[in-house]
Amino acid sequence: MPKIELVVASEFAAAGAELFRSAAPRTVALAGGRTPTPVYARLAALDYPWADTQVFFGDERCVPPENIDSNYRMAWEALLSKVPATVHRMTGETCDAAAYERDLEATFGTGVPRFDLIFLGLGADGHTASLFPGDPALDERERRVVRVGRPDHSRLTFTLPVLSGAKLVVFLVAGSAKREALARLLGGDDVPAARVHAGRVVVIADEAAAPAAPTRAFQ
Repeated sequence: MPKIELVVASEFAAAGAELFRSAAPRTVALAGGRTPTPVYARLAALDYPWADTQVFFGDERCVPPENIDSNYRMAWEALLSKVPATVHRMTGETCDAAAYERDLEATFGTGVPRFDLIFLGLGADGHTASLFPGDPALDERERRVVRVGRPDHSRLTFTLPVLSGAKLVVFLVAGSAKREALARLLGGDDVPAARVHAGRVVVIADEAAAPAAPTRAFQ
């Protein structure tokens, strides 16, 4: 497992955008939820070759794109409506895992796709993407995208082989509610997020999520 690099940033959105700029990815998968919103808004202001960039999603709720719970809607409003990237939306209204696997294959070819950068979130229970503690999807090794059931909405999610196949994974973690989960991730506890073994793993946390860690800028 690669060492997890921790960046505790007083300017959370700026740190995320600077890491993105320095990595210069051409294939990207976005995280959902609310935490990434300020980072995506900062990315939208970057002078960046978006027209050469392919954007995918690591997970999505099985809802139409106009739904308030749609990850696509959040990303569209904060970033994707403002840049000329090629966007590969997970179609929440059909929630067809096999269709998204075909979309991945059309870009990456057969086998496990190797993303330049995948953004991920971290739940208070240690979940990431839509891979939750105890869910059978955590043990999936053949499929690249699966559908999982949840109490609110069913979801599509990348599987661990896809997340671990990335060159760079960036966890975006904010708020005191995530402090314990972040400690478990950094401590190597068996939570879903700790099973992501990408080529490089960076956590960008705000001071509320990691108050005991020394604050430093990303180099």
